[in-house]
Amino acid sequence: MDNSILMNPNPVVRYLNKPADQLTKDDLIRFIEDYDIQMINFRYAGWDGRLKTLNFIIGSRNHLENLLTAGERVDGSSLFPFIEAGHSDLYVIPRYKTAFLNPFSEIPTLDILCAYYDSEGKPFESAPEYILQKAHNAFKEVTGYRFEAMGELEYYIISEDDGLFPAEDQRAYHESSPFSKWGDFRTEAMKLIAEAGGKIKYGHSEVGNFTKNGLVYEQNEIEFLPVDVQDAADQLIIAKWIIRTLAAKHGVTVTFAPKITIGKAGSGLHIHSRIMKDDKNLLIENGQLSDVAKTMIAGYMELAPSLTAFGNQNPTSYFRLVPHQEAPTNICWGDRNRSVLVRVPLGWTTPVNMISKVNPQENGDEVDFSNKQTIEIRNADGSADVYLLLAGITVAARHGFELENALEIARKTYVDINIFEEENKEKQQQLDQLPSSCVESAGNLLRQKDIYLKYNVFKEDLIQYLAGTLKAFDDNNLRASIENDDEKVMQLVSKYFHCG
Repeated sequence: MDNSILMNPNPVVRYLNKPADQLTKDDLIRFIEDYDIQMINFRYAGWDGRLKTLNFIIGSRNHLENLLTAGERVDGSSLFPFIEAGHSDLYVIPRYKTAFLNPFSEIPTLDILCAYYDSEGKPFESAPEYILQKAHNAFKEVTGYRFEAMGELEYYIISEDDGLFPAEDQRAYHESSPFSKWGDFRTEAMKLIAEAGGKIKYGHSEVGNFTKNGLVYEQNEIEFLPVDVQDAADQLIIAKWIIRTLAAKHGVTVTFAPKITIGKAGSGLHIHSRIMKDDKNLLIENGQLSDVAKTMIAGYMELAPSLTAFGNQNPTSYFRLVPHQEAPTNICWGDRNRSVLVRVPLGWTTPVNMISKVNPQENGDEVDFSNKQTIEIRNADGSADVYLLLAGITVAARHGFELENALEIARKTYVDINIFEEENKEKQQQLDQLPSSCVESAGNLLRQKDIYLKYNVFKEDLIQYLAGTLKAFDDNNLRASIENDDEKVMQLVSKYFHCG
């Protein structure tokens, strides 16, 4: 067996001894027959960002062949509200590389993510996964590089307070059992996500921990590894489905909501990215952050006002984007600085071998770890449409390379201070602000829409519908008007508790 597949957690990949992106219809049929799979689930994202499901009991070999070849027809107007009912039929066509064993079904079941096609057999232009594909294709055509991404998926798990080993309020970062109550849940979720094809970096308990009304709210995080940006979206949406379904199985509640009470850490969806040529990470050059990285960051700075339209999609998002909560409010970037919108995490910019210092029995050869370097954008949260968010970020990265003054923009927006500290107030006031409401995000999206429409990546009807949806929240000044009224805040939180 290929060494790259030997330890792959996905049993489909491991059994067929092929990388996922090389799987064929015949491969899947062989797996289905040998594993006695009795059901196929087609999965696809709707306008609400959640996975939808179409179940098929396999009736015969011919039936299976037909399913995997022709897909099935669905009502697009029920999945995407901007589609007219009179022209609503869409096809869902399975994407073989996404196949995984359903970990919850009592019937042996293979799940496969699908792509949307229209009545003429062409990709549906406003399908979320196709918009992301178009964004990546445009990035590659403009730059000659590939774009990779990964997410930090934060969530709260809520359970009854047993009074035992309480973790200190807002001090649960990397806490262990028994003070962390749901570490076993997190590791079980990680195992299932990996078996479904997710490339996981690590998991841990996060800062947020508090007790309220007899319930314990415990924040956790699962962070992924950088992969092709399209695969990054797939693994995030599958991971959210697995975490929620596992919570239901355990009889507890999970939420990815951006804010669940005032004064406590909200849950973000930080996105890391890197730019690759062949197998080389272009963010580092001669031990320093490269001009390629700064060019990408300039694109993020320029489109930051409208990226919130994809990444912060309900009013509670803007209760999270406040000072002193490790969430950004200003459009700026910096090194290892959690007060900024775009952060350059501590990386391995020069060849080192710290392991030999800790373990003297190891040799002292220096190893180049610069491929591990990423750039982190920190505004998005669990309300985001994952495909549209990653498409928007990919567009922003591409836009950086189309700016004549990208390096100047990067220079002017760089900060090396905590901008929330009182002595840095003057510098903070010189920086542009992120939107403070859905309404403001909508306005910025319409103002910058031509950049997203370029190369036919986004479609006008989708941009207009999204802007209209955001404007309908009518949340200008909402945060200022109710943030000191706990009852009204909790009413708002309850309304969007299961967003995204």
